[in-house]
Amino acid sequence: MVVGCGAVSTTFITGVLMARKGLAKPVGSVTQYDKIRVGKGSEKQYLHYAEIVPLAKLEDIEFACWDVYPQNAYQAAVYAEVLKAKDIEPVRDELEKIVPLKAAFDKNYAKRLDGDNVKDCKTRWEMVEALQQDIRDFKAKSGVSRVVVIWAASTEIYVPVDEQVHGTLANLEAAMKADDRAHVAPSMCYAYAALTEGCPFIMGAPNTTVDIPAMWELAEKTQMPIAGKDFKTGQTLVKSGFSPILKVRNLGLNGWFSTNILGNRDGLVLDEPANFHTKEVSKLSTLETILRKEDQPDLYGNIYHKVRINYYPPRNDDKEGWDNIDIFGWMGYPMQIKINFLCRDSILAAPLVLDLVLLSDLAARAGRFGIQRFLSFFLKSPMHDYTQKEEPVNNLYDQYVMLKNAIREMGGYEADQEID
Repeated sequence: MVVGCGAVSTTFITGVLMARKGLAKPVGSVTQYDKIRVGKGSEKQYLHYAEIVPLAKLEDIEFACWDVYPQNAYQAAVYAEVLKAKDIEPVRDELEKIVPLKAAFDKNYAKRLDGDNVKDCKTRWEMVEALQQDIRDFKAKSGVSRVVVIWAASTEIYVPVDEQVHGTLANLEAAMKADDRAHVAPSMCYAYAALTEGCPFIMGAPNTTVDIPAMWELAEKTQMPIAGKDFKTGQTLVKSGFSPILKVRNLGLNGWFSTNILGNRDGLVLDEPANFHTKEVSKLSTLETILRKEDQPDLYGNIYHKVRINYYPPRNDDKEGWDNIDIFGWMGYPMQIKINFLCRDSILAAPLVLDLVLLSDLAARAGRFGIQRFLSFFLKSPMHDYTQKEEPVNNLYDQYVMLKNAIREMGGYEADQEID
């Protein structure tokens, strides 16, 4: 069950339906393509994930979604203009049957959206109850045995963590019942409903949702996995993969300027300063945990890091990211690196949605609950227990080790790689 029936969701759903018919390839999905070494020496093998662990098959997936706009998944896919007609029409009948449920929505959290397919809920607690019923109804109607809920909707305005509300489950529930709209975002209602209905929940935007102690407590109580936040698609993928080059080569960094142009619905929402701030906090956290000034003050003691996103409708879903990286080397001599990534936002995000859904479902069946740190590989701003001064792992290669070790463990093999 996907929150949002926009560009990312419809690209994901259409791609899965086309792959099931043998008409498209799920390129970019590690669960469908990647191989992991298990065993050592003469017992060493390189196996696909599904050969190691019991992943759900693409053929077994049923889809449902919520959205503020009533258009079915076919209409939404055509409107998004990500995929060509030849890649949508063969599965038109299936897409037309996916009609969005009414969204639990508060316009104050996404002022640029103006849809009317919205639940008439007077309080946040009514939102929760309505969403719980949606999940039950989907299970009954579709006959599925398990559900995963993933947020692929727009970025909400920034909600600072308030210990008085977000610190315990009891306080969060009290705030929901008191209709505390300032501290309880609609996304928190989706997460609460999912977890209490026995569904893993994944936050694909940078919203303050499951990255609060109250939700960790709920995940422990319900024995459900949670993951987040923000799909790592374009610029942050480059950042988390490239900055380790500077680290291992012991090159210094003076500044890193990142800017994006994006024209889809996500870009429209992020054009609102309060919503952009949520994204900015997520994107800024990557560098500082990889290039740590306390470890190498000579090299990373004074980094100037700037991130910008600009709404530019002509590009639609074709996002362009520019990075200007000012580095220095031997004797402090300056050098520059320029990266221009002309990417397609939803084409990069769709395989992440598939992987996160399949791996969260796997984790639930394997008895893993709470924060799933091994899913950091797919996310911009990995969840971590900041109350215990834990720092997130943002280095892409370290995240990949965590992912492989988790798959090994769930497959009954030894987790035999370490992060230095």
